[in-house]
Amino acid sequence: MSFNVSGSFPASLVPAQARMALNTNFLSFDDATGGNFAQQYLPELYEAEIERYGNRTIGGFLRMVGAEMPMTSDQVIWSEQNRLHIAYQQASVTVPGGLTDADIQVVLNLAQAQPGLAAGSRTGAVRVGQTILMTDNATGLVVQKGLVQAVTGATSDTLEVKLYGTATNAMPVGANLINLYVYGSEFGKGAIGLQGSIEPSFTQFSNRPIILKDNFQISGSDTAQIGWVEVATEDGQSGYLWYLKSESETRLRFEDTLEMAMVEAENMNNAAYAALSQFQYGGTNDAALTTDIQGSEGLFAAIEARGNVYSGFAGAAAPGSGALGDFDEILKNLDKQGAIEENMLFLSRSTALDFDDMIAAVNGGFASTTAASYGLFENDGDMALNFGFSGFRRGSYDFYKTDWKYLNDASLRGLSKEIDGVMIPAGTTTVYDQMLGSNIRRPFLHVRYRASETEDRRMKSWVTGSVGGAYTDTLDAMTVSFLSERCLVTQAANNFVLFKGA
Repeated sequence: MSFNVSGSFPASLVPAQARMALNTNFLSFDDATGGNFAQQYLPELYEAEIERYGNRTIGGFLRMVGAEMPMTSDQVIWSEQNRLHIAYQQASVTVPGGLTDADIQVVLNLAQAQPGLAAGSRTGAVRVGQTILMTDNATGLVVQKGLVQAVTGATSDTLEVKLYGTATNAMPVGANLINLYVYGSEFGKGAIGLQGSIEPSFTQFSNRPIILKDNFQISGSDTAQIGWVEVATEDGQSGYLWYLKSESETRLRFEDTLEMAMVEAENMNNAAYAALSQFQYGGTNDAALTTDIQGSEGLFAAIEARGNVYSGFAGAAAPGSGALGDFDEILKNLDKQGAIEENMLFLSRSTALDFDDMIAAVNGGFASTTAASYGLFENDGDMALNFGFSGFRRGSYDFYKTDWKYLNDASLRGLSKEIDGVMIPAGTTTVYDQMLGSNIRRPFLHVRYRASETEDRRMKSWVTGSVGGAYTDTLDAMTVSFLSERCLVTQAANNFVLFKGA
């Protein structure tokens, strides 16, 4: 009897004539089969990963400017006040037969003044006896003032106006040529008072939450495998189990998407999709995988639709008076809106530097009446100068400036030069809550997430499988699932400014 031995036995090294390290007499760490860690001479090993991108998370923006509050419905609805005074843009002027030169007929542009209402629901608010000031729509210059003598038209949109201070008509005659507003009224002795009244209205807005999901899965064998690289993640995970890093990074990535989705979300307005009424995941024959996708209104979409967009801020091209002139145009627009005194600027790196250059140029490039004060100090060769500005005041407004990492990250908005930053009003605003039936104070920007007494969908995570303490099925793996259902509420968007590239 004898043994049938496969392969070479016993193992031996191949001798060499010269005393040198050859691949035939030493184990290789980087051979063609992928390396062998059991080589005779170990390499000098750095166990920890090098964090070459620093802190890779971009979250924190919404926590700085807003809050998170639960809700129990598929939709959040809020109402915002309209302007107090009566004004119309792009009104038309005619001089019909029978009117004197000092009389004109003004037709209000109700479609421009009340775009959210159907044509049959629009109505003018100017009444007989009121005095109006009219300006040229193109130049903004005051043309004339007048007294409303008659209001006609099916929607009370046609005014007969007697002009003050002139015997002739100097008004531009034509369509959409003037803007006007009511500044008072005038009646003769013994006259009947102002007829009719104005019922205040509000503008209603709504948004709907979206469901975000992610998951991480690893087999049971790999959870018990020790790695030679030490885990180090932004949320403090440590050890030599590599799956800890994978699970941690999945969680961090999902938390970042919660914020990015609130910033970037868009309503589903695809006409082709609307015709199908359903968006389908997976196989076309699996009816259980179909669902309605309606989208949501994110920060950028809300500002583009209801806020202010400033394109081509004069930065490097004109860091002094040019950039300051552009910024003053923004301030003048804020005066026309809510005039919120404190605002926060979240900017890309290039735009933040443009603001630093703008403020620095005020100190050195203009007259002393507009020069910025840096305080009194003794110059010293060892003194470190701070050329950045975290806050400044211009006019009656205070601004606090910070870099927004989301706009700088090369794997996120840093890929695009479209968005340069955003200006967000600080503080809170009063709105009428439809659910509570009363006025409440809320941050201008805040997140609403689905929650009830039994279910909290702000940030859910759960483990399934048969590994890692979960014994829910026969799958030899651990699956970590993540879910959130939320939307962003952007109130008083007319006070927000979105900076876009030229």
